[in-house]
Amino acid sequence: MHENELSYLIRGAAYKVHNALGPGLLESVYESALCYELKKTGFEVKSQVGIPMKYEDIQFDFGFRLDIIVNDLVIIEIKSVDSLMDVHFKQLATYLKLTGKKLGLLINFNSLKLDKKSLVRIVNNL
Repeated sequence: MHENELSYLIRGAAYKVHNALGPGLLESVYESALCYELKKTGFEVKSQVGIPMKYEDIQFDFGFRLDIIVNDLVIIEIKSVDSLMDVHFKQLATYLKLTGKKLGLLINFNSLKLDKKSLVRIVNNL
């Protein structure tokens, strides 16, 4: 399945979780619920995946932890904040760069509705 097709299905699962839970909960709650929804559809879902990084001569086994990766293709970064900031977009872009993945979804569940301001696609050479 291509990243774009997978993204469409992931967004559907995110809408389902948001409609059921609403805004105002912790990121970990949304992460658990979204992982559950995605696994129900048969996707391979990993959460809190360590990303190694290298700085000069030092190799860090876990420089970062991404929230969710689906089918080893799409990274999902979950937020529950008043509004998304530039640093959130840069964080996901860095995860895509370090992993070599092409597509990520930045989802802010702390919004009245999921729209283009709260559910954003970030691409890396897609």
